[in-house]
Amino acid sequence: MKRKIPTPLLDIIVGLFSECFFSCIKWEGIISTTFEVRFGVRQGSVLSPVLSAVYIDDLSKLSVPRNGHFIIMYADDVIILTPSITETQKLLHMCERELQ
Repeated sequence: MKRKIPTPLLDIIVGLFSECFFSCIKWEGIISTTFEVRFGVRQGSVLSPVLSAVYIDDLSKLSVPRNGHFIIMYADDVIILTPSITETQKLLHMCERELQ
């Protein structure tokens, strides 16, 4: 909502992803048994990179370079750098709260 995405578009995206509970893997023509998917975005969907980027976008705002706190993001990877283990734990908890 804070990104000012129109509500009808959000409803469509929620509807698209909320009914996806089970998945399977196909490899070399063999299909696995189905398994439950509880979170995340669909692999292979053209929307997945955009939705992931929107979801984690605010993480970069948590870093404070002048205090030696850095959050480096590339694609779906996130690196947290701080001057101490204690500071790393604090920043990790801040990231967890942001992503809930």
